[in-house]
Amino acid sequence: MIQQKSAVRIDRDKLQYLDDALRSSRSIVELSAEMDYRRVDDLLSAIANSLGLSTVNLDSIDVDNQLLEIFPAKLIHRYEVFPISEKRGELHLAVSNPFDFNAIDAVGAATGKTITPVVTDPDQVRGLIKTHFGVGADTINGLMSIHGNDSESIQDLAGQDLEDAEAAQQASVVRLVNEILTEAIESRTSDIHIEAQEKGIKIRYRIDGVLQRQPVPQEMNRFQNAIVSRLKIMAKLNIAEKRVPQDGRIKIRVKGREVDIRVSIIPMLHGEGIVMRILDKENLSFSLRGIGMSESVYQQFQKLIKLPHGIVLVTGPTGSGKTTTLYSALEEIKNEDTKIITTEDPIEYQLDGINQIQVHKKVGLTFATSLRSILRHDPDVVLVGEIRDLETAENATQASLTGHLVFSTLHTNDSAGAFMRLCDMGVDPFLVTSTIEGILAQRLVRKLCNECSQPVSLDELDIPEDFPVDKVQSEGLTLRKQVGCPACRNTGYSGRLGIYELLVSSDRIRALAGEKAPTNEIKKAAVEEGMTTLRMDGWEKVLNGVTTVEEVLRVSKTD
Repeated sequence: MIQQKSAVRIDRDKLQYLDDALRSSRSIVELSAEMDYRRVDDLLSAIANSLGLSTVNLDSIDVDNQLLEIFPAKLIHRYEVFPISEKRGELHLAVSNPFDFNAIDAVGAATGKTITPVVTDPDQVRGLIKTHFGVGADTINGLMSIHGNDSESIQDLAGQDLEDAEAAQQASVVRLVNEILTEAIESRTSDIHIEAQEKGIKIRYRIDGVLQRQPVPQEMNRFQNAIVSRLKIMAKLNIAEKRVPQDGRIKIRVKGREVDIRVSIIPMLHGEGIVMRILDKENLSFSLRGIGMSESVYQQFQKLIKLPHGIVLVTGPTGSGKTTTLYSALEEIKNEDTKIITTEDPIEYQLDGINQIQVHKKVGLTFATSLRSILRHDPDVVLVGEIRDLETAENATQASLTGHLVFSTLHTNDSAGAFMRLCDMGVDPFLVTSTIEGILAQRLVRKLCNECSQPVSLDELDIPEDFPVDKVQSEGLTLRKQVGCPACRNTGYSGRLGIYELLVSSDRIRALAGEKAPTNEIKKAAVEEGMTTLRMDGWEKVLNGVTTVEEVLRVSKTD
């Protein structure tokens, strides 16, 4: 809804400063803080009043799709404007820079309409453009203008090196790929999926553990091979090889910080599929306090990671945050008196003060062989990326028996299952029970968005049988539900935290494991000794109002 002008005005010198700042792509959030406005909306209202204009919050408008269809898309991309409404030849136009009068005149000349500019948040304009035209739409528009409707397009360069393409073509492809990567990084994406489908390219971002499809212009399908080739060049891969999987790594700089991207390319039925894991260390803090552990679990885990020897395992499926937990543990215990060596596949983040080894199977450097060599370097603490086979498991147990503290990961559904998993690999039950000091099982749940979550009553929820309804009623607790807003991309969630199940090896647990007791018996004994299960920890976080019942149900099963 278009709002009337405010009473606040800005003097001429400050208006000129704002004009220059917006033309140089300065952030409106940064400018509002610099000019002592409490909110961005207050600065926008003052600008609008000073220019004799009105303001609009684009998050609250209903987009006129019929108007959008007939409005020239190239004007939207070129000038960062968005048509709001039209009445009797007068077009209300949201502008990202209200000082750019040349852009307003150009839109008026191209459409033949009277333009009424409306001041709004530039980020909202860009967000609407991406929502309705897709990531990279403006670059695609430029590529199409280069190639027109000719049958020859950049995709015909699939078997050639893009370095031999015309300068204009390569520059456009570079920009398009950079836009895809930058948009993903800025939206806190952990993985980018670029999939070749029968009907064209599909791009999905995994945000907070859930895949979200990204709108892309239909014309992007013509440049599918060019995108793949450009990514191969960035990852130093063979662009002519399309028959076998390839893995590489990309380093890029986004807004002053370096970001690592792991690239995996696999031949599919309709072309090559790409998955890119984004490793943004500068946007990630390795802290046990910051990953969602309850105080009791934190205190117990602290004692485990400071033991002189033994094995501490972290279990869970792929993408459950195991590596982050182990890195956080290493950061907690590292000092000048402790030598820490890791063997990983791959090394996701480079940690200061810690010696890291990259596994290289092709030359025979596996977890097992590297672990044997590590022990000759007199470490105090060893991290093995994953126990995958008997040789690695035996080497880990031997390392712990000779006075080393060993951290590693294992794929099991819960903490109690780790004993049986190692025995199934072929490790002697006695060695398993005498070396394992503790097992941490974990999952990641999405956190509710602080901007839009709302209270909800029990009657409105589909509550499972094991949910602690009595505690909610007796303590008068208020649950919350997800809603969705621009801050969380309308998902209702923003960020993730862990739910944990920490099993500490007691005499009773060791005896049961040594007898190869069923996993459920070991788990029952651990609960009787005070262990909080994954499900119980999840419900506790629901009661604290940081996540939802649906999230806990998504990642865990009934005890």
